[in-house]
Amino acid sequence: MSTQEMPGHGTALGPDQAELSRIRLLMSTRSDQSHTDSLRLALHQAVAGLGGLGGMAHLRVPSDDRPLRLMATTGLPREFAQQWETLGWHDDVAPVRALREKKFVWLAAVPEPQRWLPPRSGIAAVPLLTDDGSLGTLSVVTVAGPPSGTRRAFLTTLAHWAAQRLAHAAPTPAGPSPTWWNEDQVTGTRLQEALKAVRVGSWDWDLRTGDGVWDDATLIIFGIEPGTRVGRIDEFVEYVHPEDLPHVVSALERAVREHTPHSVEYRVCRPDGTVGWVEARGQVMLDDAGEPARMVGTVWDTTHKRMALDAVGRSLRHLSDGFLTTDADWRIEFVNLQAETILGPAQELFSRVLWDIPSVRAAGLEQRCRKAAATGTPTGFDIRWPATHRWYHLRLVPGPEGSTVYFTDVTDKRRADKERAAARRAAARRTAHVGQLNEALAEAVTMPDVVTIVAERVLPLFDATGLFVQLVAGDSLVVAGSSGYTEDFLACFPTRTPLTVSAPHTEAVRTRAPQYIESRGEFHDRYPGLSDVAFSGGKHAWAFLPLIVSGRPVGCLAVSFPKPREFSDEDRALLTALSGLIAQALERARLYDAAYTRAQELQRGLLPQTLPSPPAVTAAALYVPAADGADVGGDWYDVIPLSADRVALVIGDVMGHGLAEAATMGRLRTALHTLAGLELPPDELLSHLNDLVSDLGDDFFATCLYAVYDPTTHVCTLASAGQPPPALVQPDGTVRFVDLPRNPPLGAATPPFETVELTVPEESLLVLYTDGLVESALRDIDSGMALMADALGEVQRRAQHPGSAASGREPDKVHLGRLCTELTSTLVPAEGQTNDDAAVLVARTHALAAENVAVWDLPEDPVAAGQARSHVRDRLADWRLDDLVMVTELIVSELVGNVIRHARGPIRLRLIRSRSLICEVTDGSLTTPHVRRAIETDEGGRGLQLVAALSQRWGTRYTAQGKSIWTEQPLPDPSRDAATGVR
Repeated sequence: MSTQEMPGHGTALGPDQAELSRIRLLMSTRSDQSHTDSLRLALHQAVAGLGGLGGMAHLRVPSDDRPLRLMATTGLPREFAQQWETLGWHDDVAPVRALREKKFVWLAAVPEPQRWLPPRSGIAAVPLLTDDGSLGTLSVVTVAGPPSGTRRAFLTTLAHWAAQRLAHAAPTPAGPSPTWWNEDQVTGTRLQEALKAVRVGSWDWDLRTGDGVWDDATLIIFGIEPGTRVGRIDEFVEYVHPEDLPHVVSALERAVREHTPHSVEYRVCRPDGTVGWVEARGQVMLDDAGEPARMVGTVWDTTHKRMALDAVGRSLRHLSDGFLTTDADWRIEFVNLQAETILGPAQELFSRVLWDIPSVRAAGLEQRCRKAAATGTPTGFDIRWPATHRWYHLRLVPGPEGSTVYFTDVTDKRRADKERAAARRAAARRTAHVGQLNEALAEAVTMPDVVTIVAERVLPLFDATGLFVQLVAGDSLVVAGSSGYTEDFLACFPTRTPLTVSAPHTEAVRTRAPQYIESRGEFHDRYPGLSDVAFSGGKHAWAFLPLIVSGRPVGCLAVSFPKPREFSDEDRALLTALSGLIAQALERARLYDAAYTRAQELQRGLLPQTLPSPPAVTAAALYVPAADGADVGGDWYDVIPLSADRVALVIGDVMGHGLAEAATMGRLRTALHTLAGLELPPDELLSHLNDLVSDLGDDFFATCLYAVYDPTTHVCTLASAGQPPPALVQPDGTVRFVDLPRNPPLGAATPPFETVELTVPEESLLVLYTDGLVESALRDIDSGMALMADALGEVQRRAQHPGSAASGREPDKVHLGRLCTELTSTLVPAEGQTNDDAAVLVARTHALAAENVAVWDLPEDPVAAGQARSHVRDRLADWRLDDLVMVTELIVSELVGNVIRHARGPIRLRLIRSRSLICEVTDGSLTTPHVRRAIETDEGGRGLQLVAALSQRWGTRYTAQGKSIWTEQPLPDPSRDAATGVR
């Protein structure tokens, strides 16, 4: 049978496996075991692993002639163990040799005094080595000769584990147990009084001989009667508590080896059976060669301090927060259980400086601690633990003898704070977005404006990519705007959806409740018939929000998402709130659009629907309203035929925007037509308009340019009230602006108005315009006029192309219309750069041929009527208008006869052949002829009635020298067609 198998017990562990399991068992033990427990546990495992009879552990006492003292045994009789209590440095035994040689040693047992040992027995010993030196040895009594290499390695590993536990050992933080401490057992009046009176003792230790000198105070602290001689260090060490001895020995060796100050606190076992705490401090004294010779120091009783700390420690030991105390040099004196989990085992922490602990080496810790101690003010700060990367809040409270430090794990709190801060920032961003959205919606005036703003500001807020707006129109929903969809999808989507159809948007309107669809699967389940159309838009989640205004639904807002989405309560609340803002904005935009449309219709109705085509000019005009969203303006233009083939060209602008301004424009245009019918000169006409505008109120102002062009003289008479000067484009392409006095606007001007007479070459262009054409926020009026001059010069250079005046009136009118369009597209600023409307009027002038005009001066005598009839017969015969001779003679005879009877000279007769036959009689009187009803018995008073009956229209025109009475007669059709004198 194999040695590794036992009947009935299956397969046993092999030696290597068993030793490995023992090492693992040791490694899993708690790190806060006492020194005695650690030594005993190591001994048990060593004896079991090597199959020995028993084991023993020795610890080293520095500077003693017998440096090894027996600290623990297992499995050995008392008589045997007593022989190994102290071992000298020169004893030839396994523990001493292992300590000297610092390696494994096995020596066979000598016959005496171990004669009870079996043959081949021996002692196997290994040193307890640390980085600072040797602490002692671990020995096992073997019975089967030298251990194998595996067992030697096992024993060496075991000794290393024990040495590490002893090297980091420290006094037990808990207070002394009742069995160790009982103040009532201290006897002797002298000792009691001494303990109360004496606090600090002194000592002197010769490192070479091991001799020491202790004063009475030191003896009293150790519970020894003063005067008792304790001469050697090994005698003194006997009073040190066994569990604290490794720690004390290690501290002494470190101080001697490194020539550093010695400081240690430990327990002492007094002769009366009580246990107390003492703290010793010393300094190594060097000889002339620089070698350690003596150590001198002090010692004091810390039992009461420890008892007080233990009372507090028992309360602090199990605190949920980490807690530690340090002395004035920042060396750790106490740690609770939670602090041990954070910083490490207690044995590794005591007497170490706080920031020298590897797990606490955080940047800035030392500076903060020292600053708090210097100011004496408690402080707190967060610090990130390098080892675990967790955050702790350190609360440091400095005191006169040290400091108290609290550790609170705030990792989760910081994470929660960070999440709350992120949530607050997100809420703040959303609030800001909502505020910005509200401000933007408040400025939006049209439906496209609202849709654009919602797309720009709402969709990014929810990572949405699609927007669809539908408004209620009767019993249907009509598409009002969209964003984020392709043209193909919009073409497939019906523009009008009856509210009776089962669809998410109609259901949202009918129920007045939002409809949230979080995935395509949900959409297909709820609306299978609409899924194909909905999915073609490329979206995966939808929110259909009813738009409610004043308790009634006005439409539906659909927000769509590029991937499935779960709508949180916060999302739903925010979307619902936003839908209310958007609904209000859309309703305002709808009302504005309706009002704006009505205003535009009103303004278009007040402007000329078509321009007349008088013989004197070919004209075209264009009105450009302000940018979308602006109110209607008061710009207008007119072409008014006057007597004698003259024509009035008018352009004006009522300042401001709105229905009131548009209505004022209509009133001014009507008044101007009336005044123009009175044949008033430009300056008088503007004076009457100024009175009219002034009567409207202090807030009404208007600009106006009134020009009268006479084709018989080629003279244009102009007067302006606040309008920019017109442009004159001559046939050779030269462009200049008329030097016209720019009087104040109507309503602010003081008549009289200055007029200018301008000779206009035939086939020239007169360009009248409002300031909105040439002036904007980004361009002054001078720059605009220069730009317009360049554009007009280019157009005139193309004048002989098809569509110019040479090719006929109608093509020329089309050409001038294109010119107006080019001017406005070139000069009117882009949207957003102006909020003013603009109007432009372009007129090409035509001259009346000299052969179509006949003028005669008549005497102030009754024969004048006969001469006038003779002139008419001759001229009409020349013009082949014989059919008009009789009527014209009668008209001329009545007009000249009236001048002879009721007016004064000089008398002039003028005939003009144009599209009609115009007959004028001019005199020097300003009396106004009146048509009156003559009764049957009257011999006169029927002349003007006869003139009115025979002519197509007639009237009176006043001049600077008098007045002219004129009549118009239609030409016979063949003659009209043959009349070519007007070009």
